[in-house]
Amino acid sequence: MSVDTPRRIVLLRHAKADWGQESDHERPLADRGRQDAPAAGRRLAGTGIPIDLVLCSTAARTRETWKLAAPELPKRPKTVYEDRIYEASLGELIAVLNETPDDAANVLLIGHNPGVHALADALAGDSEGDLLPRMNRSGFPTSAIAVLTFTGGWKSVEHGVGRLVDFWTPHA
Repeated sequence: MSVDTPRRIVLLRHAKADWGQESDHERPLADRGRQDAPAAGRRLAGTGIPIDLVLCSTAARTRETWKLAAPELPKRPKTVYEDRIYEASLGELIAVLNETPDDAANVLLIGHNPGVHALADALAGDSEGDLLPRMNRSGFPTSAIAVLTFTGGWKSVEHGVGRLVDFWTPHA
């Protein structure tokens, strides 16, 4: 696959998590999260984007979000559970994307705020319509999805490289 191939970065914030006695890393989804995660999966399927690779945080709430969203897709993509996505800064998330193999055209990253929102905002050099201001007003709630497009290899992912072409929240 050429580095000039159009690529998509799909960002999914984990579904609503519960606050219990567990450590933050082990927090499970709340009831609302267990309802919203399949809805996010249906939205992902509805985009028609053939996801080649999923990069998912190792936190319980992100793994559970993916477990409930994945069955909604027509085909389950390869999934890599990546420790560095949990509590990742913007720079760490860009570094993870920069290491993505160029044979993956469409990557889904499942992570946490504030990192996922910061990543979407930083990569979006422009957007369709009012998507960027709408995303920034919303604060990137749980189960939200942002889709960014760019051309080039994964090593070229940096500030302003993408175009925000879709933003969805389950409770809009």
